[in-house]
Amino acid sequence: MFGYVRPCKPEMLVKEYELYKSAYCSLCKHLGKFFGRLSRLALSYDATFLAMLHMSLKQECPGFSRGRCVVNPIKKCTYCNGGEESFLFAGAVSVLMTYYKIRDDIQDCSIAGKFRAYLLIPFVKRSYQKAKREFPEIDQIISHCMEQQAQVEQNPSAGIDSSAEPTAQMLSQVLLLLSNGTKSQELVLGQLGYFLGRWIYLMDAADDIEKDQKHHQFNPFLKKFATSASEPKISKSQEAFRDYCNEVLNQTLSQALAALNLLELQHFGSILDNIIRLGLPAMQKQILYNDKEIEHV
Repeated sequence: MFGYVRPCKPEMLVKEYELYKSAYCSLCKHLGKFFGRLSRLALSYDATFLAMLHMSLKQECPGFSRGRCVVNPIKKCTYCNGGEESFLFAGAVSVLMTYYKIRDDIQDCSIAGKFRAYLLIPFVKRSYQKAKREFPEIDQIISHCMEQQAQVEQNPSAGIDSSAEPTAQMLSQVLLLLSNGTKSQELVLGQLGYFLGRWIYLMDAADDIEKDQKHHQFNPFLKKFATSASEPKISKSQEAFRDYCNEVLNQTLSQALAALNLLELQHFGSILDNIIRLGLPAMQKQILYNDKEIEHV
């Protein structure tokens, strides 16, 4: 996954930060338990958000205890006692997304990127097969949407909305699997997943604009800002580019926040709010405006 969905640490209470760290460490622990040690390479902030969202929709609240870090035994971490279903779900999504991202790199990356992807595939395939057996419906969702994404990106005239649609639909369908079956919750989770998925795709496109232009790879922002070969190269330092991306991302983010506010969260509400309301805008500033003062976890 992409790693953009993370909280804004300075705006968190100490207890909130400790809870977030415990979820992150628990996800790392459960990835190794469910999908093998190498699957910990798929650990991400995005998947931690997904695990906490999953737990927040349940009545029971997990307890917490101290234990040795599974990667560095000298270090002690706080782990969740419970929430295995949530960590299994989030871990599977992370493993499956990582596998399909590597496969996509084989198709679209430069020679060095293709070589790196070919080297990684054998290491992630076993974890992928385990995740696919546990959650075939998630694998089907991701596989189908990745195929759609590839088709869209083969169209040089594809705009920003159509380019972001497959990823938006993918996360929307994944979050629908968390629903308790009520129509209202399905609608809200679908909207949250849609606009969060759209934001992630566009944030990644804005982050990769210079790399994609250099290697002649598809990027939806290139069509708007580089319509002819005579135009200067796009850089994240260009004010028009930064401001336009920021405006599009803010519009998308406002819809995701509106959906989150409609959810009846049983736990971790302030942490999830911090991530969407503060963490994602901070990430925009860091990437688009090179704001080094922003502190994330």
